[in-house]
Amino acid sequence: MKVSIVGASGYTGVELIRILSFHKKVSLNQIVSRQFAGKRLRSVFPHFSKSRYEDLIFDEEVDLNSSDIYFLCLPHEPSLELVKQLSEKGKKVIDLSASYRIKNKNVYPEYYGFEHKYPELLEKAVYGLPEIFREKIKKANIVANPGCYPTATLMAVYPAVKEGVISEDKIVVNALSGISGAGRGLKQQFHYPEAFGNSYAYNPVKHRHTPEMEDVIKAISGKDIKVRFTPHIIPVSRGMIATVIFETDLNKDQLVELYRLEYRYEPFVRIISRPPQIKDLIGSNFCDIYVDFDSKTGQAVVISGIDNLGKGASSQAVQNMNIVLGFNEEEYLKDISLSSILFP
Repeated sequence: MKVSIVGASGYTGVELIRILSFHKKVSLNQIVSRQFAGKRLRSVFPHFSKSRYEDLIFDEEVDLNSSDIYFLCLPHEPSLELVKQLSEKGKKVIDLSASYRIKNKNVYPEYYGFEHKYPELLEKAVYGLPEIFREKIKKANIVANPGCYPTATLMAVYPAVKEGVISEDKIVVNALSGISGAGRGLKQQFHYPEAFGNSYAYNPVKHRHTPEMEDVIKAISGKDIKVRFTPHIIPVSRGMIATVIFETDLNKDQLVELYRLEYRYEPFVRIISRPPQIKDLIGSNFCDIYVDFDSKTGQAVVISGIDNLGKGASSQAVQNMNIVLGFNEEEYLKDISLSSILFP
């Protein structure tokens, strides 16, 4: 199978190249980046020297006919149009933007600043969280790869939502993200002197990932459960921790058992006995989940950890590719972690 990566010089695109360099069942056929068009992969990213795709040359434009499956690592509006073009060619697409994640097209003007022109494709697109929508992903031509914050949050809340054990129609989420979640674009607050030793919340009342989470939760439960979401930036390159709090009548033992049963066959979910740590997850496709209960407040406390560039983006995209193409879901994803020694 031939693969193209569009937007291949951004963080998620480069991470896809790293992972697919090990994947023997597909061939990376085209990498697209207008910024580096005409340059070899190894000259732009020297760490790919002597690797499988070191001599690939960045193209300026997408060849709509050259590959079987396309990863789109683009801003939302360019992805909106390119998914349409590729769909008309009968190609399979895994879109890492938010352009096809939310079924309600009326959300896009308010949260993303554009009108969704292709509601018929929006209906066909499948939300690419395998632990929840695996059977639909198998048949999908358009996979809307989830955002990193929604992945961490939904993995933490899914068993409770599915089984209807949340007492109130509200969950509270506080999440911490590495700086790479903002992409490679130059912004003052992400320059080293600004980011080092600093941490802050942003968009605490109206974050664009909130309707994505609520949309999926409603698809699971049939209920309008509101998400009170606050994201924070922390001074690390990559990684994400989400703390989810909700009212429940279950005790700790019952909650832990619920989560263990729900995720017992999931190859990339680990139910752990202490809160997750970012260094255990860097470069991997794992989601670590810790489940506890605060008897004083009657609230469940579920903490999930992922790599925002891994399970929150690129490795999850490869997991979706494996499912779409009929490969073993774990194919070339179990041994891609990066040593925590590299991230002191």
